[in-house]
Parts: sequence; C-alpha cells; structure tokens
Amino acid sequence: MLDFRIDTFLAVCKHLNFTKAAEELCITQPAVSQHIKHLEIHYQTKFFHYEGKKLLLTSEGKLFLETVSTMKHDETFLREKLAQEKTGQYHLKLGATLTIGEFILPNKLGNFLTQHPDMQITMIVNNTEQLLHQLDTGVLDFVFIEGYFPKNDYSFVPYSRESFVCVAGKNYPFEKQPHLLEDLLYEPLIIRETGSGTRDIFEKNLERQNLLINDFAKVIEIGNIATIKQLVANNLGITALYEIAVQEELNKGLLQKIPITDLQQSHDFYFVWRKNSVFSDFFQELASSL
Repeated sequence: MLDFRIDTFLAVCKHLNFTKAAEELCITQPAVSQHIKHLEIHYQTKFFHYEGKKLLLTSEGKLFLETVSTMKHDETFLREKLAQEKTGQYHLKLGATLTIGEFILPNKLGNFLTQHPDMQITMIVNNTEQLLHQLDTGVLDFVFIEGYFPKNDYSFVPYSRESFVCVAGKNYPFEKQPHLLEDLLYEPLIIRETGSGTRDIFEKNLERQNLLINDFAKVIEIGNIATIKQLVANNLGITALYEIAVQEELNKGLLQKIPITDLQQSHDFYFVWRKNSVFSDFFQELASSL
C-alpha cells in the first residue's frame, strides 16, 4: 500500500499549484504543504522549487514522479487483478492508434477473446499523444502505438512492421510526375491531425529532406481514415498512410501507390506499457498472445 501522501504529491505535480491540489483532494493547503514536506524529509531531497511565482519540479522531483506514477498504476492494476481473481471475470484496458485499432487488432482481438472467454476488454482508439497521456494517468494498462514516442520513458516491445506509402486516386492528375517527396509539394495534401502517429511518421520523412507540411500547396487535415481515403479516391489530393489501411482500395484499383524513393518504406508498431512496472513479464507475455 502506497503512502497516502503520494496522492498529494501527484496532485501537486498535476496542477503545479498547492491551492489547486488542496481543492482536488478536499484538504487544506497547509495539509498539502505538510505532506510534501514529510516526503522530502523522508527522501532527503527537494521535489519542487520556484522560479519567480511559478512552481516547478526539481530533477529529483521528476524522477520521483516517474517512479511513483508507475507504482500507483501497479497498485491499481494489482487491486483490480485481485478482485478479478475472486470473480473469475478478467478485464484489460488497452488503447490503440487509429490504424492499429481499425486494421490490425480486430481479428487478433477476436482470436484472443475466443481463447479467453472470461476476459473483458475496454479498447480506446485515439492518437499517439492522447494514448500516452492516458497510459501515464492510469486510464489504460497498455497501448499499441504506431508513431514516434519517447522510448526512454516507457517499456515496450515491437509488435509488427508495416509498410508506409504515399497514395493518390487511380487517375489523379499530377502537376509534376513525382519521384521524390519534394515533387509532391505541388499537390494538395490530405493528412491526419497533429498528434497522430501516421502524421508524425510523414513529418519525420519530410524533415529528413528539409521539408515541412506547410510547404505543400494546400493542406487538408482529417481525423478519419475512411474520409481521407474517400477524398483521395475522388482526386482531391494525395496522402500518406500505412499500406494495410489502403490495401482494399489498392486491390480494387480505387487508389494507386506513388513511388517515392526517399520515403521510409516501413515502420514498427509497438506494444507499450509503464516503465519499470512490476508487471512487465505479464505485459510481455500478453504482447506475444495478442
């Protein structure tokens, strides 16, 4: 059982404000200060410092936050698993980015649930940025990520490797026959929203060629893959997606691959969980069974 003052520390970190932390916890501000002081004395360090009137974490505070956040998540996870052992009803809370959630996991989850009929699953589909936040705050037990993420901050295993392609409508009228990413700048770009893994991958490809999203003649941001594919099939622009997300349209001849020689042709998807979790062996085994 974690010291109750850990909750106070986490609330202060959340708000970086003692008064707001006190309001969230329904205790007095002096009580919040006392809890933090107790922890700092116990660990013989300072967790917070002020720059002017702004409260900030020290380097020791950041380390403590990372560690106790995982401990808090593990304790919650343990409580849930102990309760589930009593009832025989098991529950996993997972998240997935849009491509993985729509085009990779459905069949795999179906097989998994067939093999584990007592398992309940809650799956949230969101962009990479939001999923990592939900993992950090304990909303999710683990996530499937297609975009870049700070690997030093999490535990993870590669889940699959997928092809990444640029596509256009079957009869799209290119302004200039494209061979390089730079050649695509003449075309309207239809792309996922900021924070999505798919967009992040494409932006990293552009950066390697000293290019930016805003260098395109026109940019249309859409948070739905089906809508992006429909607009591209109607020759309203070009896009970049994982091949698995457009495989059906490619097979039907509704879309065509654009052969771009300086595009990274493949990228890894990852199974990600809290760093240093005591349940790491469980998550690694789970990743191999999903």
